[in-house]
Amino acid sequence: MNSIFLRIYGGMCAALILVAVLGVLALHLLNEVRSEQYRERLAHGTFSLMADNLQPMNPTERRRALLVWERLLGIPLNLQTFSQTGLDLGERTRVLRGQALVQQTGPHAAKVYRLVSEQEQLVLTGEVQQISEQLARATIYLLADELVRYPVAEQPKRLAALKKDKGFGFELQLVTVDQADMDEDQSRRVSEGDTVMALGKEGDSIRVFAGMVGTPWVLEIGPLYQMNPYPPQWLVLIAALGLSLIGLIVYLLVRQLERRLSGLESAATRIAKGSLETRVPTRGADSVGRLAAAFNGMAEHLQQLLAIQRELVRAVSHELRTPVARLRFGLEMISTATTVQARDKYLEGMDHDIQDLDGLVDEMLTYARLEQGSPALNFQRVDLDALVNQVISELAPLRAEIRVQRGLCLSAADCDGAWVEAEPRYLHRALQNLVGNAMRHAQGQVAISYQVGQQRCRVDVEDDGPGVPESAWEKIFTPFLRLDDSRTRASGGHGLGLSIVRRIVHWHGGRALISKSKNLGGACFSLSWPRNQEKPER
Repeated sequence: MNSIFLRIYGGMCAALILVAVLGVLALHLLNEVRSEQYRERLAHGTFSLMADNLQPMNPTERRRALLVWERLLGIPLNLQTFSQTGLDLGERTRVLRGQALVQQTGPHAAKVYRLVSEQEQLVLTGEVQQISEQLARATIYLLADELVRYPVAEQPKRLAALKKDKGFGFELQLVTVDQADMDEDQSRRVSEGDTVMALGKEGDSIRVFAGMVGTPWVLEIGPLYQMNPYPPQWLVLIAALGLSLIGLIVYLLVRQLERRLSGLESAATRIAKGSLETRVPTRGADSVGRLAAAFNGMAEHLQQLLAIQRELVRAVSHELRTPVARLRFGLEMISTATTVQARDKYLEGMDHDIQDLDGLVDEMLTYARLEQGSPALNFQRVDLDALVNQVISELAPLRAEIRVQRGLCLSAADCDGAWVEAEPRYLHRALQNLVGNAMRHAQGQVAISYQVGQQRCRVDVEDDGPGVPESAWEKIFTPFLRLDDSRTRASGGHGLGLSIVRRIVHWHGGRALISKSKNLGGACFSLSWPRNQEKPER
C-alpha cells in the first residue's frame, strides 16, 4: 500500500476489529453479570422475607414453615449450613453480607441462597424452576401473610416499610379494585381471591394482582421486566458506524498531509532533473513543516555546492591555463636555445611553473577535502607561542625583504601558558596561509599577535600593504577571489588560501574576520575560536 491514508486506515480497521472482538467478549461478560444481578434483585426481597421470618423460630417451627411454604409455592426449600452448601469463599462472603445469592441451574431455573442466622451458620436454599412466576406467587403469599397481622388502614404503610427494609427489586403497592389497571374479567377473578398476571401496555412487562381477602385492597406487584441482554448486533452497528467515522476523520487529516508530501516528492523530482531553484512551502511547525524546511535547506546547500563546483572547475581551468602555457612556451624555447645559459634560464622558469602547479593542486585538494564535511579532527594541546615562532621561522626566509615579527602576545593571568586545543596540522596550515598572504601584499613588515583567554583565543596577522576595501570584506574569503585593485594579481596566489583558512577555523568552532590594521595600516586578518574543544563521542 503506497497511500498513507490506506496504511493508517488499515491499521485503524485492524485495531477496530480487535476492539470489536474484545467488545463481544466484554458484552457477553456484561450480560452474564446483568443476568445475575437481575435474578438476585427478583429473589432478594422474597427470600429475605422468608429468612427473617425463620430467624426467631425454633427448629420445629422452621421445619413446619418450610413444609407449608413448599406445598403452597411449589418451591423446594431447605435449611443448610455453609459446609453443606458447597459455596466458595467469595459466594459465602456475599451471603454473609445479607445478599440473596442466585446460581443459575438452567435457562429459567436457579438455586437461591439467603442467610438465616449468622451465629448458627444457617442458610435458606430454594430451587426455583420458573423464577419470575414462582417468586411472584411466593412473594404474594408471604406479603399477604405479613399484612393480615395489621389493621386494614395501616396495611399500605406496612407494605412500604417491607419494600424498603427487605430490598425488593420491583414495585409493590396496595390499590383498590377500581384503581387497578385490569379489565372486567381480571377484576372478577381478583375479587374471587385469584392471582392474575397481566401484560403491560407495551408487552415488555407483567403485573401481578392478588386480592387481599377481607380487605378492599388489591396487592399489585410490578411491573416486572424481562432481562433483555444487549444484542451483539448493536456492537456490529456501532463498529460499522465507528469505522465510517474513523475513516472520514483519518481521510480529512491525512489528505492535507499527503498533499504536502506529494509537493515534497514533486520538488525532489524537479531538483533531480536540474531545477535547483525549486523550493517547497514551509507551512506550520509540525513534522512535515520541519521536513519542508530541512528540504529547502538541503536544496539551497546543494545549489551552493554545485555553484561552488562550477566555479571551482571554471577557476581551475583558468588557473591551469597560464602555467601550462608557460611550460609549453619554455619547451619550445629550450629546443631553440643556442647557449647553456639560455637553456638553464628556461629550465628554471619551467621549474617555477611546476612548483606553481604543485601548489595549486595541493590547495585544491585541501579545499575540496574541507568542503566535503567535517574531517576527522584530532584535537590536542597546542602551544600557540611555539606555533607562531615555527611559522615565522618557516616563512620569513622566503622573502628576505619582508620583516616578519611577533606583535603583542598576551595570556590571561589564570591561564596555564599559551596552550589551546586544536588540530595541530590544520591550525598550522591556517597560520601559514594567513602569514603567506600577508607577506605577498606587505610592503616591508608583517606582525603576528595572539591573545589567550580563559574561554577563547585569538590570532591577528597584520601587514603594511595597501589593505582591503571595506566593501570587499564580506567576499574576501570566497574561493578563487583575488582583488584587482589594492591586491593585484601580480602578487601571486591562487585565491584558495583564505577559503581554506575560513573552513579550518569553522571546524574549530570559530570565525575568520578581516579589518583594517591599526598598527601597520594594511589588512588585519583575525582568527577566533574556543580555547577548549568538545571531545567527539566514540
